[in-house]
Order: sequence, then C-alpha cells, then structure tokens
Amino acid sequence: MMDMGEVNALAVDLRGAGERVKPLARVVVAKSGADIVGDAKILAPVDTGNLANSIGMDLDPDGFGVTAGPTADYGDFVEKGTSRMAAQPYMSPAFDRRAPLFEQALAQAAENATGV
Repeated sequence: MMDMGEVNALAVDLRGAGERVKPLARVVVAKSGADIVGDAKILAPVDTGNLANSIGMDLDPDGFGVTAGPTADYGDFVEKGTSRMAAQPYMSPAFDRRAPLFEQALAQAAENATGV
C-alpha cells in the first residue's frame, strides 16, 4: 500500500514546482492509469473474456486523475465476491502493483521540474 505521509510530502513538492511539473505529472498519471488497466486485464479471471475486454480508463479533463475499471456490470462482484462466490480481485492487485511506481515517477517529475 502507498504511504500517505510520502504522498503528502510529494504533494508539497509538486505544489512548489508549479507550472513546470504539470505536463510531466499529466504524463505520469496517464501512463500509470494505462499500466493499471493492462495489469488488470491480465489478472482478470477469464470465462468468455468479456470482463477483461471491458476494462478501460477515463482520464480526467485536467489530466490529473484517472478512473479505471470494467464496464461489465458484474465486474465488482468478481472483484469483491458475493455470498455465493469467492472474490477474484484483479483491479486492486493491479493498483497495488503500480502505486509505488506511480509515486516514484511523480517524485522524479517533481525533481526534474524543480532541479532538486
């Protein structure tokens, strides 16, 4: 899991970088979202392939956020399980795998933008 103290410190660094870091941060956000989607597609259990094929992402208009997940209506049931079916997580492991890399990439972007 991502350490929120490190994320908060990173946010302070990014704020200090101002306009110089924004284009770099947008690239990091988009790439990280795409990487999470790619990992989730690999990790999704396959019966017909519909679940994996439905996994995608929407980039926020400002480029600083991403929403990733399946459009298949049963995707959440597979991820979390039900009273009759064990959970088969695919989104949360994909996020957990990419979160540290995202944090490192944002830190590098802030460092490149500030010259620190």
